[in-house]
Amino acid sequence: MQAIYAHLFGNSQPQGPDLKKILVHLKKIDKIIKTNAPKWPLDKINKVDLSILRTAIWELLYKKKTPPKVVIDEAVEMAKEFGSQTSHSFINGVLGSAVKKLKIITVKPSKNDQNTPTTTKKAGAEIQAN
Repeated sequence: MQAIYAHLFGNSQPQGPDLKKILVHLKKIDKIIKTNAPKWPLDKINKVDLSILRTAIWELLYKKKTPPKVVIDEAVEMAKEFGSQTSHSFINGVLGSAVKKLKIITVKPSKNDQNTPTTTKKAGAEIQAN
């Protein structure tokens, strides 16, 4: 989150292991934010909130190593600590809406097959995690 936040203020040196990966998907991530917060243009969203949302949506759609509920909980906690008084509600609402609209559901592998990749259902289609 810190790296994406620094990037918003013109830090051209990518910091952190995931920033480059997030930036590759930034247009799609921002489109998801716009869709799920239609009353808020991106340039009007608090920079901390925007950084948290971008990081969380990237984790939900591309990283896929953490269950959606945990990603949302962590994002809300970060918003409580670093955002404004209403940031946590805003973050929770946007991410909750995105998870529902994108139909992000994590299916755990069976106990017998520990090497089976996690499958994520997105918009009605199954996608194998890497």
